[in-house]
Amino acid sequence: MSEDLFAARADDHLSRVAPLATRMRPRDLSEVVGLEGLVGEGAAFRRLVEAGRPVSMLLWGPPGTGKTTLARLVATNMDAAFETLSATSAGVKDVREVLARARHRLETDERRTVLFLDEIHRFSKNQQDALLPAVEDGTIVLVGATTENPFFEVNSPLMSRLTLFRTEPIPFEDLERLVDRALGDAERGLGTLRLRIEPAARSLLVSRSAGDARLVLNTLEVASVLAEGRGAETIELDDVEEALQRRIVRYDKTGDRHYDVISAFIKSVRGSDVDAALYWLHLMLEGGEDPEFIARRLVILAAEDVGLARPDALVVAVAAVHALSFVGLPEAEYHLTEATIYLATAPKSNSVGRAMAAAKRLVREGPTPVVPPHLRGSGYAGAETLGHGADYRYAHDAPGHVVAQRYFPDDVEPRPLYRPGDLGSESEITERLAEIDRLLGREGR
Repeated sequence: MSEDLFAARADDHLSRVAPLATRMRPRDLSEVVGLEGLVGEGAAFRRLVEAGRPVSMLLWGPPGTGKTTLARLVATNMDAAFETLSATSAGVKDVREVLARARHRLETDERRTVLFLDEIHRFSKNQQDALLPAVEDGTIVLVGATTENPFFEVNSPLMSRLTLFRTEPIPFEDLERLVDRALGDAERGLGTLRLRIEPAARSLLVSRSAGDARLVLNTLEVASVLAEGRGAETIELDDVEEALQRRIVRYDKTGDRHYDVISAFIKSVRGSDVDAALYWLHLMLEGGEDPEFIARRLVILAAEDVGLARPDALVVAVAAVHALSFVGLPEAEYHLTEATIYLATAPKSNSVGRAMAAAKRLVREGPTPVVPPHLRGSGYAGAETLGHGADYRYAHDAPGHVVAQRYFPDDVEPRPLYRPGDLGSESEITERLAEIDRLLGREGR
């Protein structure tokens, strides 16, 4: 009993000195904001928690979206002990100690244990495997949290034993309500300071948060100290800007977000949204992405998505690669930006990719080709004796530099594999091809 008393006193002291985000952590489901899909009426997660018999689960979402809070509410609603480990610092020994305590609770007072494992994706395969028996036999209710795609980072045997729930960035309007709640709460928040916040300052705070409730509250706390320091009763725009300092760009160049952001960049260029393309480009550059990786994608985009609609797009992209190797960052940001703008605003054509697919399909599905004798190499002694090159007609000797002779193998029916688009330079290619097809005696495309 004395240990519980000391623990309660310690918790009370911590609650008074803890950061605002910790003090304002929801105590029940009704205080959770912005996660309607999980805690709204009838939601599966809410039903599991309210029943007091939750299954082991995995919470996947960006930082500051309530994963720790949800794990604590799971333990609270089932009256379970709450143990927490971070995969960034814990090892198998720590896991075994938690499991031993969990078994002891079950044996002595039949009390369950919720183990919250933060950053679970950082556990090795062996460390994840150590959790399997305890999850399977119910020794613990495991609540794992990850910011990375668990299908890439969590072992399949463990994934199969966990129910996956996603947490999304908190909507702006919910973050604004959270700011107002923190300013008005005298028990856990900043209510005793009697501070207000300018609407513009609140909007800036929320818009710069990336949906991260923890970042909002911690920044609000710093801004309140700055306002107090100058004897003001209102948190102003300058207070929030100073508290924010320079926004930390959330970008993991080796993780799931790396693939999502480069995908958004590629699709923005392909979709001709130059402004979105520039946003994603500089998000990557600010986040420390390898600029050569970006440059390679530009070269691919130039051929795959701009193609022959503007053939010099490839020249521009390759020039950006050379500029990057020649001058390096930060100066090469100009070249990467220029290439991005050029490709995004260029007319688009995927005719090269379609022609590649059609040619490969014909090669794979057609007969084994035999090169016609008149097309075979004749630049060596004895070729004439073999009949190689016989009856070949030199294209540049013909009107229009096109000769109507067979270029496909004899057993492959000539067919159009390249169909030009109707934008940019390909409109000129369309006209030229129509004349070539006429001279070759072929039907139009």
